[in-house]
Amino acid sequence: MVIQLTALHWVYLAFIVLILVMLLKRRDTTLTCLAGILAIGLLATHSLTESVTGIFNSFIYATKELIGTIFIISIVVSMSRVLIRTGINEMMVAPLTRFMRTPALAFWGIGLIMMVTSWFFWPSPGVALIGAVLLPVAVRVGLPALGAAVAMNLFGHGIALSGDYIIQGAPKLTADAAGLPVSEVMQASVPLVIIMGLVTTVTAYWMMRRDMKMGTWRDGLVTENGGPALEAAAPAAEPAMISMPQNVKRVLAVLIPLLFLIDVAAMFVFKLQGGDATALIGGTAVLILAVVTLLAHRNEGLEQITSYLIEGFHFGFKVFGPVIPIAAFFYLGDSAFIELFGKVLPKGSHGIVNDLGVALASQVPLNGAVGAVTLTVTGAITGLDGSGFSGISLAGSVAQMFSTAIGAGAATLTALGQVAAIWVGGGTLIPWALIPAAAICGVSPFELARRNLKPVLIGLTITTLAAMFLI
Repeated sequence: MVIQLTALHWVYLAFIVLILVMLLKRRDTTLTCLAGILAIGLLATHSLTESVTGIFNSFIYATKELIGTIFIISIVVSMSRVLIRTGINEMMVAPLTRFMRTPALAFWGIGLIMMVTSWFFWPSPGVALIGAVLLPVAVRVGLPALGAAVAMNLFGHGIALSGDYIIQGAPKLTADAAGLPVSEVMQASVPLVIIMGLVTTVTAYWMMRRDMKMGTWRDGLVTENGGPALEAAAPAAEPAMISMPQNVKRVLAVLIPLLFLIDVAAMFVFKLQGGDATALIGGTAVLILAVVTLLAHRNEGLEQITSYLIEGFHFGFKVFGPVIPIAAFFYLGDSAFIELFGKVLPKGSHGIVNDLGVALASQVPLNGAVGAVTLTVTGAITGLDGSGFSGISLAGSVAQMFSTAIGAGAATLTALGQVAAIWVGGGTLIPWALIPAAAICGVSPFELARRNLKPVLIGLTITTLAAMFLI
């Protein structure tokens, strides 16, 4: 059945293009998304009151869809705060430092430790968890500070975040927007994440060693008179370290990683995915937070648990604040529309995005190659705001549209858009998103972005070619 496109479809498509233009110009998209929701509401209901109400309700809908992701990230950050301030994190990674005896071992060691840490703690807390301990060791054996920042950045904000297999925040966003199960997107992303990760990190390491041998390496260190962006990123007054008995810290440093490894084993044994897997990690993190806080703060532990949770939720909502408006708009392309504005689409419609995909298939002969290139470009553009997460709902919606037109490859295209968006915007190319890794290593975020540029672009090109064969 051929679906007749209406003004709703064309207006929705026009706002998608406008949002892409705004992202390309590095402008905020919140107002554009609000205007899009209002315009869609007016066309659907012909009522200003219902349209204005629809804006608020779309935010509620998006928040309900994202609340699990926001909570898990907030809770993990809360837990990481108490681990850092008690010094438990230092003990957790200290045994690994003995293997870093050469610049090569330091680069790959820091990278792999950062990747594993980021799977469980997310990259930004992961940088704080391991950076202060591993950086001095790496520099001592001859790895430049900028090289350490590149390793932490590419393995953490690149490989770990683009797959996000433990916390599952990224695949949840893209899968929802594409109307797919989270497990499908995660499975499809595995070869893409591996290819992107290998190509990018090997290229970055080869370029670093080449430039060091040729004497053209610039470490990009920032002095006390360094750039204001880096100075602003560094915490002005980090709370004092909390004293704990060494034997207690040793036990916890072993027990905490063990608990998370048990969680991973439980995911495989009981086949937990998506929300169930996230809930298991989240519940474990809450229990660790509570126990460690009570042991560290003793009589003040009851109040401090709340304090750490507040810190974590402050971080979580700060990160996802820009995501909610754009997710609210893109959810209108599928499941949210009927719930918010009723059944006003043409008979036989399967949602605005699906209808556009069917119409596109009947007009333009598309194939996997065109779809793959389009999703990579779309994902990269959505990452230009430096968030990585704010635009991946768009990548999911565009993937759904193109897969409908092609007739295959929905999960692969969705995963490709997710990988491109997060590698560009999650903290490997955009200077203002690189500040956590740059600050902990004392290097310029602009120099770090420059070092990452060629490896990431080469990685995206090869990953896109690989996706063409997987669709």
